[in-house]
Formats: sequence, C-alpha cells, structure tokens
Amino acid sequence: MTITPKTTVHSLLKEHPFLLDFLAEYHPEFKKLTNPVLRRTVGRMATLDTVAEQGNVPLDQLMNDIAAEIEKKTGTRPQIANVADAETIDPARLEALHAIVRDLHAGRSADEVRPRFEELIADVEATEIAAMEQKLIEGGVPENEVKRLCDVHVEVFADALAEHEPLHVPAGHPIDTFQRENRALLQVTNSLRKVAEKIGEPPAREEWERLKPALSDALDRVLEIDKHYLRKENQLFPFLERHGMEGPTKVMWSLHDDIRGLVKRARAALAEDEAATALSAAQAAAKMAADMVTKEEKVLYPMAADTLSDEEWRQIRAGEEEIGYALIGDVPSWPDGAAAAAGDAAAPSAPAPSAATPPAAAPAAATPSAAAPSGAIPLTTGALTPEQLDMMLTVLPVDISYVDENDEVRFYSEGERVFPRSPGVIGRKVQNCHPPASVDKVQEIIDTFRAGEKDVAEFWIQLGDRFVHIRYFAVRDSSGTYRGTVEMVQDATHVRALEGQRRLVDW
Repeated sequence: MTITPKTTVHSLLKEHPFLLDFLAEYHPEFKKLTNPVLRRTVGRMATLDTVAEQGNVPLDQLMNDIAAEIEKKTGTRPQIANVADAETIDPARLEALHAIVRDLHAGRSADEVRPRFEELIADVEATEIAAMEQKLIEGGVPENEVKRLCDVHVEVFADALAEHEPLHVPAGHPIDTFQRENRALLQVTNSLRKVAEKIGEPPAREEWERLKPALSDALDRVLEIDKHYLRKENQLFPFLERHGMEGPTKVMWSLHDDIRGLVKRARAALAEDEAATALSAAQAAAKMAADMVTKEEKVLYPMAADTLSDEEWRQIRAGEEEIGYALIGDVPSWPDGAAAAAGDAAAPSAPAPSAATPPAAAPAAATPSAAAPSGAIPLTTGALTPEQLDMMLTVLPVDISYVDENDEVRFYSEGERVFPRSPGVIGRKVQNCHPPASVDKVQEIIDTFRAGEKDVAEFWIQLGDRFVHIRYFAVRDSSGTYRGTVEMVQDATHVRALEGQRRLVDW
C-alpha cells in the first residue's frame, strides 16, 4: 500500500495489524485506538493528517515513522505520497473492481459477479468506489454509462457497504445536516409509496380521486430536496473537484437531474389528471431519491470526510444558508457558533492565478480624478472604491457572473438572483457549474468566444410565470485577446409586460 495523508487508520491496521501496538506506544493520544469500539468507529474514518493534528505530531514525521516500522517488521518499506488520489490505490485491486463493472455492463447479473467481489474485497472503502468511477470516466467510458452502472455496482457493493459504521460528525457540520435531511426525505418517500400503493396498479378511480391531494402534498415535499441537491452541487462538489474527484460528482449531479425530472413529470401528470403516468413517475422518483440516500451515506460522505480538511468544511458551512435547507428546521451553528453568522462569513478565497495567467489589462484612463475617494479603483471613466463597486453591482436587478480566460468562476453579484449561487463556486471550472446535459453547449459558447467568432450568446426561457433573459458576453482586452466571459441573467417578466410609455416627468 501507499501511505498518504488521507490513508485511514482502519486501512493501515487492516493491512498491518502490528501497527496497533506501535501507534499506542507512539503517542499518548493514540492509546485510545486500543479500544475496539473506537477503532470500528473513529478509526474507520480517521486519516493520518487528522491523527497527526490531534496528536500535534508533524505529519511527514508520522508517515515516515509508520513506514519505518512496516519495513522493520516486513522487510519492505511502503511508498509515501503527499496526495491521496486514485493512483495511490492498489492498481490490481482497482483493476479487479473495474473488471467487475465491465462484466456487469456486458450483461452479467449481480449474482454472477458477487462471488468474485466477495473474494476480492471483504470490506470495500468509499474512496475506492469513487476512484473506480473516476477511472472509468478517465478511461473513456461516457458519464451516462457510469450513471447507468451506478445502481448496479451499488447493489453489488450493498452487503459490504451495509457493514460500515454510520459516520458521526458534530451537530451543524455539513454532513450532519445532509444526514438529517436524508432521514426526513426517507419518511417522505415512504409516505409517497404508501399513498401510491393505496391508489393501486392500475389506479382505482375512486381511490385516485380520494388520494390525489395526499399524492400532491407528498410530491411537493419530495421536491423540497432540491435544496439538498443544490448545496451538494454548489457547495460540496467544488471542494471535492479541487481534490481531483470530478467523475463521481458529475455522475451524481446527473442523477439529481433525473430525480428532478421525474418529480416534475409526476406533478405535470397530476395536474392533467393522468393517474397512471403520475403514479409511475412518482414511484420512480421516490425509489431514485431513496437510492441516492444510500449512495450519499455509504459512499459520498465517507469519501468527503476522508478528503476534506476542517477549514474546507468550515467554508462549505459558511455558504450553505445562501441556498437553504430541505425538510428540516433550524440548523445548529458549527463550529463553536462561528456558522451562526454564516451570511456574514467571508467567502472562500479564489485560487491564485497560475504563472501562465496574463495580468489584467489596465483601463485606458487609469488616473482617478482629484475628487476620487481614497482607495478608489481607477476605471476607464471615473473611479470607485471596492465598497461602492460592490454596492452598485448588488443593487442592479440582474445576476452577473464573470468567468476568466482559464474558464474559472471569479465573481458573481449579490443582488437580484434567478439561479442559486454560493461561495463554493469561486475558483470552480465553469464546465462543472452546469448540469451534465448542458456542458457541451457551454463549452461550445466559450470555444466560439475564445476563437473570436462571436461576442454574444443570447437565450430566453420560461420558468413558471417568469420570463428569464440570459446573455453571455465575450470579454476582450485592448489588444483583442480573450479574457473571459460575463453572464448576465435577468427576470424580464416585468419589462416584457410594459406597454406604451412612462416618462421621467410622470414618476
């Protein structure tokens, strides 16, 4: 095995049981590992970087000392890597997992491959399942194929996953909130299924008429989980992507959209009094949403807990309330009351540009007037302080976002908003900010702008009773070099409805 900062105590002791005595003697804080209950709970998720932090031991020293002890007892010194990723997993084990999934894709049943799986792995780790999805996508398997395989391989892994201890985190931690929402969602999906069963298959007309309101209420409640998915997509996923975990997040986002689509289909059929279609879509949505809970609890959250630092979780928590919560009441503050003022918390800093990133072009007239306030930023005409600029962008009745020449989101305005945004998006690749089904079009627009073929892309959509106008503008410096894209979104319902004229003197 390769030792990395994200290697778990559980995997170390499973591979080298003799390390239990070594760690217990290594530091007083580590003696708690001799408690079998702690080993099965905390030890399963505790990684070497968190263990080193708790013991106030330099991480590099701890990893090297563990490697030396393994060499002393086995004669072979394991490799040490500074980054935990798919490459640090045993290649033979990972390839065997890939082969199982490929066989499933080729038509073999779960029962046929189960003996091979059970022989290969007695206790599969969440990080390996995520790495498998990542590797399949990197190897050329389309995301839609991985999504189709997702349910199959989770079914195969179900027995091993079921043996994992529940993940325990403090109240108010983002994972704790996700888990609370999941428990509430399972109650809702269970109620929806019971209503559908009472209506019957095929639907009994009398029961359909009697239970339509209950079915409608259950669907409305299921739809609330959209905020849960939005927080995953806009807060949690960006941080996982920074650690190279793009494949699993794309697959999961695509599944979110499938669930949303089923709920919308069920609601539309309900409104048209199409009983069979409404029930079929509602039951499918309930099943997919419940299956997603399993994927989150057994794969996503352990993987995220294994990967993200306390500081990253703090940044995730700080942006949650901008999107909101689903199916639950108040969320406790975390950590130590800091998140109670999450709306006032600073957004995570955007990553520094690489050395290859050209400096921003200076405005044509960069000298502020004599009357410019202290600290003002010189602009092409006039100058504004950062506070003035922020206030001006906030009050505008449009949603403005800026993506730089490296396709990374650098800014979004805080004013009137049509689509959800949260601080986790800053520094994220714009391709990862859109549902998988629309990524190709986003890329096409950016490529066209970058090539200088077009400067504007314009769209308009109907969102319920709102008419939304969306425009993309290519940003170029004084030499004509592409420097990014500005997106402007406006709820144009009011503007579209205006007639005649109203002059300033009529105000």
